Parts: sequence; C-alpha cells; structure tokens
Amino acid sequence: MVAPRSGSEGVIDHTHDPAAGCWVPGASEHADFPLQNLPLGVFSMGSNNAGIAVAIGDWIVNLSAIAVQFPEALQTALGMKTLNALFALPGGSRRDLRHRLFSLLTDHAHKSLVEPHLYRQSDVQMQLPFQIGDYTDFYAGIHHAKNIGKLFRPDNPLLPNYKHVPIAYHGRASSIQVSGAQVIRPQGQCKPPEADLPVFVSCERLDYELEMGVWIAGESDLGKPVSIADAADRIGGLCLLNDWSARDIQAWEYQPLGPFLSKSFLTTISPWVVTSEALAPFRIAQPPRYSGDPVPLPYLWDDEDQETGAFAITLEAEISTAAMRKAGLPLHRLSSGPLSNMYWTAAQMVTHHASNGCNLRTGDLLGTGTISGEQRESYGSLMELSEGGVQAIELPSGEKRCFLEDGDELSLRAVAACDGFRSIGFGPCKGRVESSR
Repeated sequence: MVAPRSGSEGVIDHTHDPAAGCWVPGASEHADFPLQNLPLGVFSMGSNNAGIAVAIGDWIVNLSAIAVQFPEALQTALGMKTLNALFALPGGSRRDLRHRLFSLLTDHAHKSLVEPHLYRQSDVQMQLPFQIGDYTDFYAGIHHAKNIGKLFRPDNPLLPNYKHVPIAYHGRASSIQVSGAQVIRPQGQCKPPEADLPVFVSCERLDYELEMGVWIAGESDLGKPVSIADAADRIGGLCLLNDWSARDIQAWEYQPLGPFLSKSFLTTISPWVVTSEALAPFRIAQPPRYSGDPVPLPYLWDDEDQETGAFAITLEAEISTAAMRKAGLPLHRLSSGPLSNMYWTAAQMVTHHASNGCNLRTGDLLGTGTISGEQRESYGSLMELSEGGVQAIELPSGEKRCFLEDGDELSLRAVAACDGFRSIGFGPCKGRVESSR
C-alpha cells in the first residue's frame, strides 16, 4: 500500500498503489491507461453530442452519464461538453473525482452501475478536451535550441537571453487538433537561396516537433502575476504535442518577429489529459544548471520547484511511410529522450507567462518547445536529425528522409515511469501528411 504524502508536487495516495487492480477487462495490463492513470478527455459517438470521459485500458467511461455518482461540486462540470468547468474548480475537487473513480473501478459492487456506460475507445471519436482560448509555445528544450543554433551560429548557438528568460511565442489556438487529424502540407512564401525573389509554393521542408503540452487550470486576473510558489497549482495536466513546422516558410518569414504561417497551419495533441494528480509520483528534481550559468531572477526561482518541478517522462517519435505500411514494416523510431532535458520547469514557464500581468485562463495550452538530447538518437526534429537537410535518414524500407513526404505518418508517444510505481502513458499523438489542396 502506498503511504500518502503531499507537497507542491502533489499528493501520492492509495490511487497510485501499483498493486491495485481493476475489474475492467485488460486495464491492469494496459501500457498507457491502467487504473493508476485515469486521464480525462472529451468524446463523441457518431452524431451524438460530446461528453466527458475517463480512459481505462482500451475503454472509456462516460462520466457525463454517471455524474450523479460524484460530489455535488463536480456534477455540473461533468455535464459539460469540455473540461473547462471541471479544471476551473479547485484542485481538491479533481482529487475527489479521482478518488471516486478509483472506488468505482476497483470495487466489483459498482460494476453494474458503471458497465452500461463503458465503451471501447475504438468505437468513439475523441474531441479537443478544452475550449482553448490561447496557445503559447515555449523554447525550453536547451539541446534543441543549441542544435538549431549551431546550424546558423556554430560558434555561439544560444542567443544571449536564452539562459535568463523562458523564450516563447504566441501560437494559433484555432488550428490545434487531436491525434489523427489530417496534416495537409502547407503552402506559403519561400525564398530559395539561389532566387532573387520569394515564391508561393508548397512546403518542401515539413518537420515535426517532439513536445509536451501543459494545460492551465484555474483563472488569474488581468494585472495579477502568478508567483512561482503558486504556479504548480495552475498546471492541470499534460499531453503530447506536435507543433508541425514548415522550415522553409519559417526561414523566410521569421525575421524580425518570429514564426507565423510556418507554425499556424496545424498543431496536434494527444486527446487525453494526464492530470497533475496522476503525475504526482513522477515529479523529480530539475537537473542542475551548468557551471557558470546565470542564476534566474528571483521571480523565477523556488527551491521546492527545483526539487520537484521536473517529470520522469520519456518521449518518443516514430515514423511510418506509405511504402513501410505496404510492406508490413513496423514503425521506425526516430528519437527518444527524457522530458527532463527542459532548461526551464513547467512552473517557471507559467510564472514567466503571467509575470507581466497577462491573465491565464482555464484551458490555455502551453507547449514546452521541442525536447531534444545531446545525442543524435534523442534529437526531437528532422531539422536536427538531418543537420538542416544535409544528412538524410535511412529507413528500414530503404527510403531516405531529410523532411516529411506525402504519406508519411509521424507518431509521438510518452511514458511516465518511476521505481515503485505503475508506469502510465499518454496515448497516441499522430498525423499523416497529405498533399496540398
């Protein structure tokens, strides 16, 4: 039995017990969604309206249909069509939801109550979990920043501000889609190196970015910053995130203001929100800064956040081409590495975002930025793996890739794992590239 303990990293209690079993078939052995996870999402079936659900194994439970079984404070929120109202409630309410779900799914006495509202994931369509008001993509993966910087500034890859301030840009919330959405090759202005003038063409250097998404819980008022000590409470949960990138369009447009159309055509997320409550056992210390690095300004520094502000999560990117699928070949791993390669913690990202008085709202999404490691096998984008399009990657089919081609399917996966606890996953985050319309 797991002994309860708490702190800014969250409460570890009986719901994290690795020995706990579940009456739902196959759930206890499931790689992503065992009983210890209980991620939340929004689903629909055919033309039926959306509802809130929890994933358990290969199944979902329609929580909207059994909302009366939960504390009164939760019932209205569970009847909504998005998670916004639920994550606007205090964190204690979501913990109450987790505890009640754990009881319903472990005690056979509740089986007859829950089973009529149990559906196979393959029979439902997942929707965006939140009504997303705003999306901000950070640049917290320091090795990615170095790898990209070396392509343009070999002697000084990091710009002077990188180790002082969490870098980010505002993205486009309207083009965020859940896993499986079409990836239509974007068109835009590009200027080939040999050309005198730009042309409007289909992107030829289409790339993926291996990221995590951070969901904001609760509201903050305009003009009132969020302290670093309170920032962890504003993190409702995590998801996988692929900020698809048109590198050739980006190269022409990004100066002087940064990415625009090269990013806004699509961002893909995994549909399930792995809650902060589920992630409590997987909080770890933020890796120490390099010798000689500047100490962050006081508003960005909290000792407890440094002790528990990172996550023991491993990320992975895989590719499958049309030829590979035709030949029956399995997915080919492009990269794999730990989320702890972030230079800034999620709480530092939240705090910095609100430090000027910007109000954060429930359902806002923050991207970590591409997570890469120091070794080639942990690079989180094709821009890095191909060294800017110079060194092609060889695939099991005999094909070569510098960037994504039509028919390529890119899949992201992640697992949180720590000794003494049941590992949990995030489900798929994938998309298949189609030609420009």
